[in-house]
This record gives sequence, structure tokens and C-alpha cells, in this order.
Amino acid sequence: MTKTFSRATVLFVSVVACGMAAAPAAAQSGFGSWLGGNRNAAPAQPVGVAQAFDTGAAEWSDRFDPASASTYATADARQPTLSPRTAGSIQQAILNYRQIAYNGGWGRVPGDQVLRVGVKSPNVAALRQRLIGSGDLHASAGLADTFDSYVDAAVKRFQKRHGLLADGIVGGSTLEAMNVSVEERIQQLEMNLVRVHSMGGDLGERYVLVNIPAAEVEAVENGYVAGRYTAVVGKPDRASPILTDQIDYISFNPFWTVPKSIIRKDIIPQMQKDPEYLTNYRIRIYDGRGNEIDPKSVDWYSDEAVAYMLRQDPGDFNSLGSIRINFPNEHSVYLHDTPQTSLFGTNDRFHSSGCVRVQNVRHLVSWLLAPNGEDWSRNRIDGAVRSGEYADVTLKYRTPIYFSYITAWADDSGTVQFRPDIYDRDGNQSATVATTNG
Repeated sequence: MTKTFSRATVLFVSVVACGMAAAPAAAQSGFGSWLGGNRNAAPAQPVGVAQAFDTGAAEWSDRFDPASASTYATADARQPTLSPRTAGSIQQAILNYRQIAYNGGWGRVPGDQVLRVGVKSPNVAALRQRLIGSGDLHASAGLADTFDSYVDAAVKRFQKRHGLLADGIVGGSTLEAMNVSVEERIQQLEMNLVRVHSMGGDLGERYVLVNIPAAEVEAVENGYVAGRYTAVVGKPDRASPILTDQIDYISFNPFWTVPKSIIRKDIIPQMQKDPEYLTNYRIRIYDGRGNEIDPKSVDWYSDEAVAYMLRQDPGDFNSLGSIRINFPNEHSVYLHDTPQTSLFGTNDRFHSSGCVRVQNVRHLVSWLLAPNGEDWSRNRIDGAVRSGEYADVTLKYRTPIYFSYITAWADDSGTVQFRPDIYDRDGNQSATVATTNG
């Protein structure tokens, strides 16, 4: 019999499809080697696997739409967040922002009106002043009270710099981000300069970076971003951990073994509401001897279920989707696919139980398997998924992976990026709140 699942129920399973969160990691104070040498020297163009893998620049859209640029250069889409030159760029950004503060900073934008193209209001003049203050709008645009196409382009540029959906509408998350003071942004940059220094050194010729506050994954090769992926990361009470590890194998059509923390926090309460929940989602219960147990025989008003293994069968309904990227670690986290893709198109992408859901994960897997030299093309990966068969594929070369917490950084173009301090580790309340509602 074919089961039909509601969107709300699918969302619930996706939210709890991961392991435990780790305790927050304090920023380290050790300084690496990135201040030395010529920080402005660009790395050589990538060769080898990166060239063979590259299917066209359109796959990796810029963080900034060129049409949204003002007088300032747009971000380099292929420069990694943790480029060897990032620390120097952050230092320059701090100097620039201190000058902005010295000149009086930027004003606040009133929040009593949603602003968009076509609106005529004194609030638009305040918006123009705010955008000019941060360099998103050229001063020659003036302080008129009309929201025109120039203001629209500047707002979209601001939104992209802050990891927000670039819809050109000023309200909610965009307004909150605009009303964070320049002094608070300086503190955020200074905190992240320390974090970037602490990760100084050689990250590897090929590596994967998960930037938790940005809810973003980068595949980096030979100093350039080969792929950048939107992600969903751990919610504040189940934070994704800071870690360094190595990816060693890919699972196609994986089973999902439910962590005990999720059994206790999510499955037991859900079974109390709906006794058919496990059956509907093909989650089986096994005792210590591997014998399957009828869910109806378990006392769901106790912790009895925690003593058993709960495992979900592979399939479209599986909380991990069709792919899991494995790097065995003490936190029981991994990267994975998801059947719930709508969250990728939102500003607030902090919904998991610690693991990282990756949009376009098959493309990332194709990059990871490229060195295997066994024709792991996208077609072959799609075929492995379509087969429905569980299979593990070991990487020929284990790929380093870093989970980092970077809420502010800059690049060679001078573009400064900010993201919400979702786990409240910057010690800056305004930066914590901004961009998390919407």
C-alpha cells in the first residue's frame, strides 16, 4: 500500500534527521602564518581534476549579481572564505569601518514601513543615507525620498553581503541587519580575525569547508572554490559542532540509524501523538540481538525505546535523502541529502539536529569522487541513486573537512560579508538577532 505523507510530517522527520550537537567552541587566540608573504598575490589557476570537473561557470553563481553593483567591486565567487589572504582583507575592512565610525557611522532606518521599488517616503532618504554609509550605494545617488532602481540594486547588494534573499525589500531581516551599528560590525570583524588566524596554515589542496553561520558549504581545490552549496545546519539548541576531520566514503541510499538523543527528544513524543508514525516512515525497531520489534509492544510513555536501535529504510522518504557523506567523528554528524528542500530557499537555515543538509549534494559528491578515476560522472551517481540499492564508495583520497564558525570576513575585492551570530558566540546581541527572523 502506498503511503501519502503530509508536508508537515515530512518536515518534522527532516528536522530531526541527525546526531547530537557539540558544546560551543571558544575562539582560539593563536596566530597563524597568513599575515606573512604577499597577501595580494593571487593563486595560480587550478589544474587537473578541477579543470576536468568544471562544467561551466554558470553552475557557481556569484554571491553578487553584477547588475546589483554600485561603485565597488563585487565579491569573487571563486575565492574561498578561508583564503590565505582573508586575514589581511579583514584587517583592511576593520580599518575602513573604523574610518566610517570616525565619520559618524551610518544612521538607522525607521522600521514603521516596508520599503520597496516605487515607494516614496522620508524613510527612503534615511535608507539611501544608510546604504551610502556602507558603500552599497554611491553618494552621487543623493538622498531623494523615492525608492528607484538604483536603491533597489544597492539593497540587493546589501542583502547578498549579509546572506539574505536578494528581493530588494527592506523589512524584517534586512531592516534588522541594516540597523546593526558600525561599532558592532567592527567588533564582529575583530572577533572573526582571531578565528581566521586560528585556522592559519595549509588546509590542503582539496578540502570542504562548512561555514555554520553562513549555512554554506564550499568545495575548494588549488586555492579556488570549485563548488559552493547552500546548506541547512544545526539549530541553536542542537548546534553543529566545530570540527576538523576527513571525508572517507560516500553512502548511496543509506539507512538512517536514529541517534538516542533524537529517540528521546523527538521520536517518543511523536509516537505518543501518532502510534503509526514509525510504520508510516518505515522506521524499524531492533533489540540487542538484531530481532525486529513491533512498535506497539513498546511503552512510549517511558524511555524503553532508548534501549533499542531504530533504523529507517532507504527511500525517498528517508530523512537523509539518497546520499550521506561520511567522516566518522565523535559528534555523529555528517553531510547529507534531504527530502525537504524548501528550507534552502529561506533566510533562516538553522533547523537540523547538528548535521548539514546540502543542496545539489550530487554535484558535491561528483567532485569528491573525481580523483577515484572510475568515471564517477553525474550520470553514474544518478544511476546509483535510482537503483535504490545501499552502497558505500570509498574515496581514493580522503578529503579534509572543516566545520567553522565565521560570521564576518572580506575578500580581495574589498567586499565585506556578515552572517548572523546564530549560536551567540560573538558576544554581540544585535549581530545575533539580525538576519535570523525571516
